[in-house]
Amino acid sequence: MVSRDRRIASVARSVRLVPPLPAPALLACALVLTACGGGVHGTPGGSGVRDPYFPKAGNGGYDVAHYGLRLAYDPEAHHLTGTATLTARATQDLSAFNLDLLGMEVEQVTVGQGIARWNRAGQELTVRPHDDIDRDETFRVTVRYSGAPETVTDPDGSREGWLRTTDGVLALGEPTGSMAWFPGNHHPSDKAAYDLEVTVPKGLRAVSNGQLRGETTARGRTTFVWHSGEPMASYLATLAIGRFEISRSRAGELPVYTAVDPAEAAASRPVLRRIPEVLRWAERRFGPYPFSSTGAIVDRAPDVGYALETQSRPVFPGAPDMTLLVHELAHQWYGDSVTPESWRDMWLNEGFATYAEWLWEEDHGGDSARETFDALYSGAYFDTEEAGEEVWEFPPADPPSAARISDPPVYWRGAMVLQKVREAVGDARFFGILRGWAATYRHGNADTADFTAYVEKRAPGEDLAGVWDAWLYGEGKPERP
Repeated sequence: MVSRDRRIASVARSVRLVPPLPAPALLACALVLTACGGGVHGTPGGSGVRDPYFPKAGNGGYDVAHYGLRLAYDPEAHHLTGTATLTARATQDLSAFNLDLLGMEVEQVTVGQGIARWNRAGQELTVRPHDDIDRDETFRVTVRYSGAPETVTDPDGSREGWLRTTDGVLALGEPTGSMAWFPGNHHPSDKAAYDLEVTVPKGLRAVSNGQLRGETTARGRTTFVWHSGEPMASYLATLAIGRFEISRSRAGELPVYTAVDPAEAAASRPVLRRIPEVLRWAERRFGPYPFSSTGAIVDRAPDVGYALETQSRPVFPGAPDMTLLVHELAHQWYGDSVTPESWRDMWLNEGFATYAEWLWEEDHGGDSARETFDALYSGAYFDTEEAGEEVWEFPPADPPSAARISDPPVYWRGAMVLQKVREAVGDARFFGILRGWAATYRHGNADTADFTAYVEKRAPGEDLAGVWDAWLYGEGKPERP
């Protein structure tokens, strides 16, 4: 965390940008504003979007359209230098607005062409532009910053943010870790395009989302330029710096770019070469692939015990198996393209990706989705009775706390909801719903109420209240289906 002395120094610098006016000058300014009918018309944007689990995540008053990030990282010194330029539209008249940034040392903030005042408090960087910003006005804010990025510990104990690896770093963001390496509106409800330029010592590579647009080496350092044109939630942004074996191929017309730590290359190769096969299958089930590139990152990160569906290029902390590859690629439709409105809606990510695993097995000679459902319900799916009981600890649409949003009910019981919908509406309608849901909310946000309304609209005359009441919102284990 930023030390108290550092925060005081930051505030002092921001105050010095606009020296206090003497009382006569203040009075003169007030008289001029009154005579001209002017005055302060904006109000500060909110310091959070009141997410039910992370109330300080995100910020009110504006919507980001684009992030331009210029970064330089020295792994030996563990030092990051960054310039972040955000292009945004004001959703209200703004006298000030907040950005989420954890740690780091802010050096300068500008809004448009003018230097802005700013101050820090925890993860909140409050920016006060020289002139108020009008509602619907597009504006640009640039933040220069540097320091040693932090590793973030989630409420459930997992680690994210800026994670050091054996030869570099891996940046992961779900749910709040992205604020450890760039300032922004860090909530899934605000999605934007990204351009990332990152410079690292020669011999290392920097791998991110989207498409590699440039790679140049000069004076012992290499700069990589990555472009993500489709909207992306900040928690899905990633950056892997280290030594990687790079593979470039195509899935039809889609470029496939994989970066694998050399120690994981042999074990990863048989699974990663099946990415085009998985995508062809997924397009039949879920509709057109929603992004302009695909691939994977396989790294060695001792502090990471999970894979993550980072947009267009999922991250694996070691060689994945087929089930995990199917799960993370299914997230490209459900979670990345159709992104939850809030963290309460995580089952729309994990329930769908888990159900994709069941469908893959069903379509490739394994158990049917119904057989997997029955094994979960009976407990035969699990090695211990205790593990089987975890499925029923809370309803998937209402996790009890931030520490539980990635617990078993969100995954398994979330998938069971989809199986119950399938049984209620029939296969033809159900698979139409899966494809239509991905198409209707493509590159947007949706919540649980949006999903239930969508299903009911696509299946008129079907009584789905029992599915929602018992399986989606109901407490405990529903009666035998």
